[in-house]
Amino acid sequence: MGLAADMRGRTATRVAASTLADFASGVLAACGLPAHDAGAAAALIVEADFTGVPTHGVFRLPEYVVAFEKGLVNPNPSIRVERHGAVAHVDGDNGLGHLAVAEAARAAITIARETGVGWVGTHHSNHAGAGSVYAALPPAQGMVGIYAAVSGANHMAPWGAAEPLLGTNPLAIGIPAGDDAPFLIDIATSVGSFGAIKARALRGEAIPAGWMIDRRDGAPLTDPARIAEGLLAPIGDHKGSGLAMAIGLLAGVMNGAAFGREVRRFDEAATAPANAGQTVIAVDPARFMPRDLFEAAVARHLADVAAAKPLARGARVRWPGERRAALRADHLAHGVPIEPGLLERLNALGARLGVPALGPFDRDEN
Repeated sequence: MGLAADMRGRTATRVAASTLADFASGVLAACGLPAHDAGAAAALIVEADFTGVPTHGVFRLPEYVVAFEKGLVNPNPSIRVERHGAVAHVDGDNGLGHLAVAEAARAAITIARETGVGWVGTHHSNHAGAGSVYAALPPAQGMVGIYAAVSGANHMAPWGAAEPLLGTNPLAIGIPAGDDAPFLIDIATSVGSFGAIKARALRGEAIPAGWMIDRRDGAPLTDPARIAEGLLAPIGDHKGSGLAMAIGLLAGVMNGAAFGREVRRFDEAATAPANAGQTVIAVDPARFMPRDLFEAAVARHLADVAAAKPLARGARVRWPGERRAALRADHLAHGVPIEPGLLERLNALGARLGVPALGPFDRDEN
């Protein structure tokens, strides 16, 4: 029962959720993080794997280790929160972004309880993984959650340009639905995330047409060996480009964080701290109507979507967040699928850092 088939028929090893979290925590601790921070960051990292966003989970551990070893990320940050009424500013002290954004989410929720809305921005932060992880935190407290971030590298050009001045700058929104899983959408402003492209390259798969263009002439680029020659394509053409810019200005510039030419190009190695910026917003729906009535209405509308007549015979319509909840339940119960190439990379990393290897799921581990 330790193996699961992926879409290409290859076998992925299912690893117990607790084992994966312990592995991530061990890797971070080996990089100098205090035990509490290592455990907290690991939990946020593997939540991406639990919920079906493997490109932003343990897949990123090797690059985090490199950043720590190069001295580009502070393993023992002193994260500070400065509040001004309904807003707050988090200084991540160049620590792992997961820790800074989690602190921002806690502050946003606390402020929203008092004022109805809490808007919190970060600076001196770093890559924080999947936006859905943070957008889901306010709904767990009965609040609406909004997350936006400036990507740690520029992969995309402004519409009509040939120079990468924009990142994939994601946006995620979570809305509580009572006893049902929350509505949760998490999108990059590019057609495909760079993490997904790197994961495909690791598996030797072509880049889907429409995800990337050749920066010389705008032609589709599908060869993973030519990634450095390309640019990510924005969703909705000029619309995605404009949205990426708006997020960059709000989550980057307004937070005193990097944007535009201040962010490194994806084909260049990092040589300085990223000064990444993120924004977390929490809104208390109880300021508009009784919370139970709001959540019941959300659940009713989501049920209407699920009951809608599908275009394809035998299919069913899903609402954003439904699949995420199902995957999380499955992965916690039966282990998280880790593809062969990634498992080899992780175990090689663990061996170098003195962290026990990841093995197949054992029913007793969870």
